Formats: sequence, structure tokens, C-alpha cells
Amino acid sequence: MTRLYLLEDHTIVREGLRAVLEAGGLSVVGESDDVTQALADIVRLVPDVVLLDLGLRERSGLDLLQQLSGRDLPTKVLVLTVSERPWHVAEAMRLGAAGYVLKGASGEEVVKAIDEVLQGRKHFSDAVAARAGEAAAGQVPDPMAALSGRERQIMRMVVTGMSSAAIGNELHLSPKTVDTYRSRLMAKLGVHDVANLVRVAVRMGVIDGSDG
Repeated sequence: MTRLYLLEDHTIVREGLRAVLEAGGLSVVGESDDVTQALADIVRLVPDVVLLDLGLRERSGLDLLQQLSGRDLPTKVLVLTVSERPWHVAEAMRLGAAGYVLKGASGEEVVKAIDEVLQGRKHFSDAVAARAGEAAAGQVPDPMAALSGRERQIMRMVVTGMSSAAIGNELHLSPKTVDTYRSRLMAKLGVHDVANLVRVAVRMGVIDGSDG
């Protein structure tokens, strides 16, 4: 039986997903609303597929993709989110997502997407399929192309309000090292304070301007 893990910060959405998936003959072996907990669970449980929301309360789901990309796990990641933003699609693909499905999709499509990624194929909702193709062809402009993977990750954490100490604790870096990364990425983006960094992040779709 296919084993799934859910990373989603709305309990009612997780409950609905679990009901749909289990009705489709799939098994949900774990779930969380927290990136750190989810990473520990996934390494321990090694599910077949992770269903990943990008718009979490404290962190971006992209952070989990970033951390999983450096691990040799057979687990596939299927993004399930509300965002149709080209940058989100491109970044998810860059970090190794096997598919990208919008939350407006039917339960049938979600089950189909899981089956396809397990067979080694990609699955994208119709609304983002063209953008996925552009991303694969390198046609989606990436304002952060000059940033390293670590700098992108730290940027996402900084703009959600995390301190250098908190980021360092999460990434096993010293606060001084985090400050160095932060200064470097801000210089590359041409901003001089966190407020302007947040504005850039909203404009690029790194975070949502209304609710983060």
C-alpha cells in the first residue's frame, strides 16, 4: 500500500485530505504542520510520497524541499498549494518536486498525481502546466538567480521574522554565519534592510503580502 505523509498547517485540510486518500486505498503514515518535525518524521518513516503545502504559517514548504534535496531518500514530493506564481512553480521544480497540484483540484486528480509521480512521471495541474514547462526550459525569470541555495533558504526564513539565532539553531549554523549569509544575499539583491527585503520577497512571490 502506498504510504503518504502530509505537511499542511490547516488541521481541517489535513483531515479532509486523509479521508480522500484513505478512501482511494492509500495510507497516511504521518502528518505535521511544522517543517522541522516533518523532516524528522520523513527521515524516520521514509514515506513513498509527501504532499507538501508551500504556504505554512512559520516557514515555507520550499524549506523542506531544500532540506530533502540533500538527502538520499526515495520519497517523492508532490506540492499541493494555492499558489500559481511562476516563481513558486520554478523553485519547487528546481528543488526536486515531482509534481505541482493546486488546492482547487479534485480528490481524483490528487490520487492520480500521486500514482503518476510514483511511476516516475511529473504531474502538474492544468493551470500551472505551461509555467512548469517554461521553468524546465529555463524561461521563467528568476530575480534570485544570483543567490545560492543556502542564501535562498535563509532569505525565506528572514522575511518570516526569524532571528539569526533562531535560523542558526534550525540550520545548525552560528548566528554570525547567518548574519554573513544575510548580508551577502541582501547585497546581491540590492537591498539594505529587512523591510526592503520583505518588499522584494512579496514582489517575487517568496511570501504572500497578505498573510505570509
